[in-house]
Amino acid sequence: MELERRVRSRRGRADESKVARVLLLLADGATYVETADKAGCSAPFISKWKKRFVEEGMAGLYSRHTGRKAKVLTARMEARILNWTRKKPTDGSTHWSTRRLAKKLGVHHMMVARVWKKHGIQPHRIERYKASNDPDFEKKAADVIGLYLKPPQHAVVFSVDEKTAIQALDRKDPVLPLSPGRAERHGFEYVRHGTLSLFAALDTRTGMVHGKTTARHTSQEFVAFLTGLVCKFPEDKQIHIILDNLSAHKTAQVNEFLVAHPNVHFHFTPTYSSWLNQVELWFSKIERDLIHRGIFTSVKDLSKRIMRYIRKQNQDPRPVKWKYNNPAHRIQIA
Repeated sequence: MELERRVRSRRGRADESKVARVLLLLADGATYVETADKAGCSAPFISKWKKRFVEEGMAGLYSRHTGRKAKVLTARMEARILNWTRKKPTDGSTHWSTRRLAKKLGVHHMMVARVWKKHGIQPHRIERYKASNDPDFEKKAADVIGLYLKPPQHAVVFSVDEKTAIQALDRKDPVLPLSPGRAERHGFEYVRHGTLSLFAALDTRTGMVHGKTTARHTSQEFVAFLTGLVCKFPEDKQIHIILDNLSAHKTAQVNEFLVAHPNVHFHFTPTYSSWLNQVELWFSKIERDLIHRGIFTSVKDLSKRIMRYIRKQNQDPRPVKWKYNNPAHRIQIA
């Protein structure tokens, strides 16, 4: 009666109904071949459930977990995964993968993946850094950060640098525009039309950029750029310029310029500390927006496109929101 009820049931489990039908067919004298054909199963399936029913009755008709024992992520196992993640792999590789570590610890790889995701661990990634060896790092860094956070009153602060060797690249094949399901495609072959350099001064208060393109980035061109920048302000206006330690910034021509313009003050960043110069952030922006995927027919075309980009940005400038939280977070030189 129970087996017949399971076969007729429309709300029960399909696997239970199938097993019940197999047993009823066997009870009616059907062979394995006939039972397999009518129930849509295999001979081993029939033998397994027949044996269970003969030995245990109805109690043997419940499914049993035939796989490995399910493991629960405990606090102890989580701590063990984190501890092993910070160690070097024992197979000679440079970092752990989820499957490699799971095999080592005897757990499922998704358990390792969940622990890594919870704690923000990504062993496959690597970041590089360059520690400053400047003995006056703290003094110079404090000077630059002070100009960002509390600039002098009635003065203007510029972050100045040059982006050198910008290539005017043209493609031999036409660009195929993006379409649904397909990214924009550029031809593999390209043509070089030359290079130029870009001098830029970022106003740290307003976010406006003053730029100039030149064929070379010499000290003479740097002084010419500064002269054009200073001429935009009254002679008594104090101008503070943040710049790096490039040799072109410390030549005799630059010293003569500073003597001729006593209202201009240089503030050099520490060595290997380009991250302190805000104009580097703007350089990365123009690289992403224009230069990296741009197609230029000549150096003149490249210069024209760069200056147009600067003019468009200055219509809606946005300053950098600079924050400095913990001065103790510094990589020390051994």
